[in-house]
Amino acid sequence: MPKNIAIITARGGSKRIPRKNIKKFSGKPIIAYSIRAAIESKLFDEVMVSTDDLEIKEIALKYGAKVPFLRSMKNSDDFASTSDVMLEVIEEYTKQGNHFDYGVCIYPTAPFVTKEKLTEAFTKLVKGNFDTVFPIMSFGFPVQRSLKTQGDKVIMNFPEYMNTRSQDLETMYHDAGQFYFCDLKKFVENQKLYTSNSGYIVISEIEGQDIDTETDWLLAELKYKLMLND
Repeated sequence: MPKNIAIITARGGSKRIPRKNIKKFSGKPIIAYSIRAAIESKLFDEVMVSTDDLEIKEIALKYGAKVPFLRSMKNSDDFASTSDVMLEVIEEYTKQGNHFDYGVCIYPTAPFVTKEKLTEAFTKLVKGNFDTVFPIMSFGFPVQRSLKTQGDKVIMNFPEYMNTRSQDLETMYHDAGQFYFCDLKKFVENQKLYTSNSGYIVISEIEGQDIDTETDWLLAELKYKLMLND
């Protein structure tokens, strides 16, 4: 049986929404949803939170995650990438003699993640022999019809699609920004969460929401309630 780890990345500093990673979302600290999904999936030998913040550590422990060490200062600033944080976690566990075959990085502000989605992604990762698998969403409007401003004028980015019907345009997707399931040997070699051998699972518009502003937060709570009712 493979040995798996879930890494939830939750540093203390957040500029646009203060204390974002532990702000109450539909009654619970938002990080609790990521922890719960990982634990309930029963996929992981270890569910841990990488943080530099003692309050986040306390909340993570309360909801069942482990925090065996605090994140380094080097990987706690605005410039540290998710890959940097994951590599640090893997290195620390390796020093302790703990090795994992597969791992998932779950963002702490991803309340839409479920045990079912994690299981679907893990199954696809192993069966397809992918480097990574992550959720994607279709754009709400065809990107081929996107516009940009030029001085006081508005122009099309892709004028060749001016007269193409929307239903005839290819569906385009974007990263849902929720989690990345990885073959850890390949991840350590590539040090990338997206490679030429990445797979995907598709989620609906109701099952995801970027949360960068207070308005985003309110929209996410509404979508979350809709998802539960559905």
